[in-house]
Amino acid sequence: MIQLFHVYKTFSGDQQALVDITMEIEKGEFVYLAGASGAGKSTLLKLMFCALRPTRGQLLVNGRNVARLGTKAIAYLRRNIGVVFQDFKLLPRLTVEENVAIAREITGAPRRDIRRQTYSILKEVGLAHKLHQLPPRLSGGEQQRVAIARALVNEPQILLADEPTGNLDEERSAEIMGLLEQANNRGTTVVVATHDRNLLESANRRVITLEDGRVAER
Repeated sequence: MIQLFHVYKTFSGDQQALVDITMEIEKGEFVYLAGASGAGKSTLLKLMFCALRPTRGQLLVNGRNVARLGTKAIAYLRRNIGVVFQDFKLLPRLTVEENVAIAREITGAPRRDIRRQTYSILKEVGLAHKLHQLPPRLSGGEQQRVAIARALVNEPQILLADEPTGNLDEERSAEIMGLLEQANNRGTTVVVATHDRNLLESANRRVITLEDGRVAER
């Protein structure tokens, strides 16, 4: 599903964010990327989402070599990848429904299907009653659930989540992780970046640990 072979990512000033990363995440797996802030977790997720390209090495997503894909091919590949960003990236002037519907609209789905699927996924995350609310009027946990609904509405093959429980209390964190577990149970490959030790210790999942941009443990 996701394969990296000797991947490096270097930014301006010769700043090495990732160094010689070789790893594989299989279809249907639920994997944690662990490590302190600055270890390279977010950069690695951005490579998987094709928001960045490797400086060196090969990255294959669904068997496609990302480095060889053009803009249109990457846009098509992203339709099968849901992303939950650390800062949610909700559009404050659009309603909850509109924020989630955007992910379906870019695929060209019929309007009737978009409304039905948007309502269905918001009901699943417990926010159907907030359809017409604006994001600033929601709690942090509710905004996080909207972000997850947007990531899941296209029924992606891969779901990437960057610190999905950051700044949430224990109860809300459990709710968020439950939603990701449900997606995984339906067959979605889930990759979660976190530095939450409690979360990692309570989860019976494979953990890939990064230190200074390198794989320290897998």
